Amino acid sequence: MKKKKVNAAGFTWAGAISFFILIAVVMQFAILVYDYIIERTDNVTFIAILILVEIIIIATLCTIFDWVRRKLTVEKPTNKILMATEKIAEGDFSSKLEITHEYSKYNQYDLIMENINKMAMELQKNEVLKTDFISNVSHEIKTPLAVIQNYSMLIQDDNLDSETRKSYAKTLISASKRITDLITNILKLNKLENQQLQEKYEAFNLTEALSDCVVEFETIIEKKNLVLNCDFDDVFIFSSKSLLEIVWNNLISNAIKFTPENGKIDIFLKRLENNVEIKVSDTGCGMSSETGMRIFEKFYQGDTSHSTQGNGLGLALVKKVIDILGGEISVQSEINKGSTFTILLKDVVYEN
Repeated sequence: MKKKKVNAAGFTWAGAISFFILIAVVMQFAILVYDYIIERTDNVTFIAILILVEIIIIATLCTIFDWVRRKLTVEKPTNKILMATEKIAEGDFSSKLEITHEYSKYNQYDLIMENINKMAMELQKNEVLKTDFISNVSHEIKTPLAVIQNYSMLIQDDNLDSETRKSYAKTLISASKRITDLITNILKLNKLENQQLQEKYEAFNLTEALSDCVVEFETIIEKKNLVLNCDFDDVFIFSSKSLLEIVWNNLISNAIKFTPENGKIDIFLKRLENNVEIKVSDTGCGMSSETGMRIFEKFYQGDTSHSTQGNGLGLALVKKVIDILGGEISVQSEINKGSTFTILLKDVVYEN
């Protein structure tokens, strides 16, 4: 990114010209005074005293001019910056510095103030996200913990029959798994966002990788009596196999979760000229356009009736992975008619 060219801090052509005129006027005045004195007296002591007084006056005028200049061009913006940074340091991110110059006439102080405004805005956003994140995590953990606590007490009843005890045990396992999945997804997302999860790029058969992932869901698909239609081109790519597994697992599991029994799921893998297009469609509950715009946000769950089956982080993980790999993801959906997630992986196809 090309850096913006700015004026030196406190420097303006008007200020430089004004200072030059002041010096020129003062020097001219000093010469005229000197000539006037020489013409009227030859008293060396008197001349020396007058010149000394003249020098003091000139120095005082220059000092006052420079003091005013520094007050306006240096101290004023510096004090504004200091006050803003003190507020930010105390946790007040609403502070906004007012820049008086036009963008084309920015000096270094203006650029610093603009950067501080951007920093404060980002910190404010992060503070809101952090608060929401803590609130959402607390809510997501609280529910299964309450289930674990309640059923742990119920399962201690000696009068329970074996079937009821097994049912309670399954509920406990399900609740503990939900907490485990939540923590796992949080750690994955955190590593992705902080670039701590290093993606390993390799050449591999995408068709086989996607097929293997589909097979892992075969039992659940049969249990819900879903119709699965797969249409895969033979595609070899150079990308991160492990990161893409996160994408396939989340999209396919979501399609199964939101599709009722006897529904249909379509998975397409198409090779384009230099790109790859993957589509995962279902005939599930679908979503509104408003939900579709927020579906990739952390903890957002458009269909709360399925909230016990997820934690709202799956699609956030998917979006982050696709962004890291330089691809695109979009969703088309209609309520009660299903959803289609489309992924475009760019410039990754290679000949086997």
